[in-house]
Amino acid sequence: MKYLQDVVTLAYDDEKCTGCKRCTEVCPHGVFVMNGKKAEMTDRDRCIECGACQNNCEFEAITVTAGVGCAAAIIYGMVTGNEPECGCSDDGNSSGCC
Repeated sequence: MKYLQDVVTLAYDDEKCTGCKRCTEVCPHGVFVMNGKKAEMTDRDRCIECGACQNNCEFEAITVTAGVGCAAAIIYGMVTGNEPECGCSDDGNSSGCC
């Protein structure tokens, strides 16, 4: 499942990756896979900003601001039955989602 393109806060530094595989084990959307001895992002836009990858990466190779942005707003909207609201609409007000 993809949400919106190029809005996720996920960042990955392959230089810091040691190949421990934790990100591949904890990501609920399979954003990370192993490619040889390093993790690799499959599709950054699949990230739901849950924070599991960052919280389990001992080597600080992954950063993500969990619970923010459009992906979180869409999920919260689905769970509550409300319209997504992330405060980033182009019309100048704080309602709506990208």
